Amino acid sequence: MNLRRDVFQAIADPTRRSILLLLASQSMTAGAIAANFDTARPTISKHIQILTECELLRQEHSGREIHYHFNPNKMKEIAEWLTPFAKMWDDRFNKLEAVMKKYKTKK
Repeated sequence: MNLRRDVFQAIADPTRRSILLLLASQSMTAGAIAANFDTARPTISKHIQILTECELLRQEHSGREIHYHFNPNKMKEIAEWLTPFAKMWDDRFNKLEAVMKKYKTKK
């Protein structure tokens, strides 16, 4: 059974978020990625597979090695989804700040 995954499922796991952070600054092989974790390599490979399926990572073959690269363009999907929530929280914090300033001036 093939499950369709999306970027939100991919970033839900803390290990996958750590992999994305590792690859944000440089490309790495699966072995180099796995060396940063106290987890079995097949487990890390599964995480890499999920990130690749969701297009958060892209592969580049170099001889016998596969280098994984972070795909920042795919993160736009997450940023666009979060935008209305960020505005909502900004509005709420601004209202809270106004109430606090009003309360502070009354004291």
